[in-house]
Order: sequence, then C-alpha cells, then structure tokens
Amino acid sequence: MERKKVDILCVQETRWKGSKARSIGAGFKLFYYGVDSKRNGVGVVLKEEFVRNVLEVKRVSDRVMSLKLEIEGVMLNVVSGYAPQVGCELEEKERFWSELDEVMESIPTGERVVIGADFNGHVGEGNTGDEEVMGKFGVKERNLEGQMVVDFAKRMDMGVVNTYFQKREEHRVTYKSGGRRTQVDYILCRRGNLKEISDCKVVVGESVARQHRMVVCRMTLMVCKTKRSKIEKKTKWWKLKKEECCEEFRQKLRQALGGQVVLPDDWETTAEVIRETGRKVLGVSSGRRKEDKETWWWNEEVQDSIQRKRLAKKKWDMDRTEENRQEYKELQPRVKREVSKAKQKAYEELYTRLDTREGEKDLYRLARQRDRDGKDVQQVRVIKDRDGRVLTSEESVQRRWKEYFEELMNEENEREKRVEGVNSVAQKVDKIRKDEVRKALKRMKSGKAVGPDDIPVEVWERQQWNF
Repeated sequence: MERKKVDILCVQETRWKGSKARSIGAGFKLFYYGVDSKRNGVGVVLKEEFVRNVLEVKRVSDRVMSLKLEIEGVMLNVVSGYAPQVGCELEEKERFWSELDEVMESIPTGERVVIGADFNGHVGEGNTGDEEVMGKFGVKERNLEGQMVVDFAKRMDMGVVNTYFQKREEHRVTYKSGGRRTQVDYILCRRGNLKEISDCKVVVGESVARQHRMVVCRMTLMVCKTKRSKIEKKTKWWKLKKEECCEEFRQKLRQALGGQVVLPDDWETTAEVIRETGRKVLGVSSGRRKEDKETWWWNEEVQDSIQRKRLAKKKWDMDRTEENRQEYKELQPRVKREVSKAKQKAYEELYTRLDTREGEKDLYRLARQRDRDGKDVQQVRVIKDRDGRVLTSEESVQRRWKEYFEELMNEENEREKRVEGVNSVAQKVDKIRKDEVRKALKRMKSGKAVGPDDIPVEVWERQQWNF
C-alpha cells in the first residue's frame, strides 16, 4: 500500500479469528472480522490520515463487512466482500448475496459506496444487454457466479468499475493459477459516481498473494467546500520544565506585575497578565494536529543517513548515470541497518526504564496507546438525526443537540417528594486562608490539563509566590 500509494484496501480470505482493529505498522490500520482461522475472513486497511475519519464499522459475517468514513463532509462507505467459491452450496451463496443486499439497503442513497470484493465469478467480455452496469473490457466468458454479480449491480444501480477501462489483458486478469488466467476480483460503485473514477487496473509485479493480484482504482471525491472551524492555539506551558525558560518567565511576569513578590488581590487582572506573559515568553502552538508517525526512536545518525539517501535518490533522478545509481543502492541497506540499530537501542532503553518507578508513566502510555489502536472509532465527531442519517455540518449537529435537550428537559417525569421539616442552618463561612492555599498547591500534580483559566499548576509551583 505504501509503495503503490493506496489509501484504502479491501482484503479477503484473511483467516484471522476475531472482531478487532489493530495497527499493522507504517501508519496503516486493519479492521477485520473472522470466525475461523482456517477459512474466510474479510477486512479493510486504512492509511493513517483516514483512521480518524471512521464513523461506523459493521461486521456482518466472515464474508461481508463495511466501514463508513466522513471525508471533508462526504460520506464514503467501503464494503469488503468474499463470495463463496464455485463449488460451494447454493444456500451459502444466497446467504452471501442476501447479506450484501442488506448492507447496501442500510446505506442512504445520497452516500457514496465502493465495494471491493472477491466475487469468485466471471462477468465476461462484452456488455451486450448490460450496458448500464458494465463496460466491454472483461475477461473471457461469463459464468453463473458472474451473472449473480451483474444481477446485483442492476439491483443496486451500480457499475462494475474494472470493465470500463481498456487495458492490456495483463492489467485485467486478477487471478492466475497454473495455466488459468481469469478475472474474479472486482470494484463496484454507484453508477452516478462513475465520473469520479479516473482509472482502474490490476497491479502487476506485486506478490501480495500467491494467486490473486491487487486491483487498484483511482477515485477523486467531489467535495463541497466547508467552513473550517477556528483552530485553537494553546500556550506552550510545557516549556516551564526548562530552567532557562522558567527563569525568563518568572522575571517577565514580575516586571509585568510591577516588581511585586506578593500577588495582587484582583484575580482577573492577575490571570490575564499571567496568560499574556506566557504567550509572549513561551509562545503558542500552531493549532494543527501533528501526524502520529512512529519516529520516537530516531536519533541523529538515522536522520543523517536518511537525508543522505534522499539526496542520493534526488541526484539519481536528475542524472541517470550508473555511478549515481550505485551510490543510491549502497545507501539503501546502510540506512536499513542504522534504523534497525536505533530501534533496538531505543526499545532496550524503554524496557530498562519500564522496570523502574519512573517508567510507570511510559507503561500506562503504552497501554493507553494499545487500547486506542484496538478501537474502531477513535473519536465521535458526528451524530445521527431522528431518521438515522449521519449529520456532518456543525450547524446540523448543534441543531440536533438542541432538539435532544429540549425534549430531555421538558419531559414530565414523576417528581420526588421533598423531605419536610428540614431546618436550614445559618453559619458564617470563613475566608480561605493562605496556609490552606499552600497545602492545596502541594497536593496538586504536575502535567495535568489546564482549567478554564488556562493556567497550569506549574506556574504556581515554579514562580515562588508569597501567599
């Protein structure tokens, strides 16, 4: 996927037992479902940038599953299917098509659908009588299973994408075994969205599986421009851990407060001065989310090696001489060795640290990361309306929440009876003492999220204020 720049991949015959999601390296995540480790199983692999776009995962059976993604306001449903082989019972085949029909019927007509499946059937060459659902460029003759694919496409108003592009036979054949060369793996989409497909072909020369070859389809989504939400920029309070930053912040803050060592009584003014000084001295974040690349083990040697390899590749691209090619080829295994050494060293240091008290935080961090990677939906960004349609725009989501709370707060329920005869006690409440503030500060932990005032605990711990 990384080599061929594939963003979404439907896989079949995974033979993994379970109903899970897991990271498989290089930023890719696999959603899969299987009930038998020796047969069937389907899955969908997503590139890192699309993992957070997953809204819903439906695991129907070990032959059918679907994912719903929201990409810039567009709903995209990806369905992975694995049809029974030619020799299977008719009842099993009918069950598969029934499950696929149910998945399609559950998807609103306004949403895009892409099906990537091993249908184990031949739709055949030519399209006489079936022009509305397929092109002319199939392979060989149609069989009964292939007719089921065509009937399904007609039933659901879909097009068999593979057959619309005139390619050499080598780029149409998806299955090779011995002397057999045929087409059994297909990509389908709604007929109304065929204009968004710019190319579809079989990738030659990739040993993904022993007999099947990957079918790649290039699709450009026609999205509506949406108003971007305001990016929240945060003060870099974490810089207070550095002594030089902490000292500079302390001096600037005291200057802003007129050289006072004791905090003024006016809290709102003081808090605003602290926030403004923090922004000036420590800086603010860009507001953009960083990509979760696995580079925590990088060191200077690895970075230098990768940079040299990139320059060598650029040099070879510009001047295709044998000398430049040889230089690039020599650097490739050297970079791999450097990466392997850096990873091994970093993991050894991590394992050593985990055995100490200081490594407790790392242990919890790794456990949280593993738990997060195993979840289908990482964050809930949209909700559904009364009819089950997914709402994506900010206005529609706010409107739905308003409706929900109006119903919740105005619905009459049985009221609890108040306890009679309760006497209220009039008592003077003492002001908060300075020693109580000192004790509270000592009990507070560092590294916690800021409250509504946007001032972390570290500001009070490190500034040596007199209370």
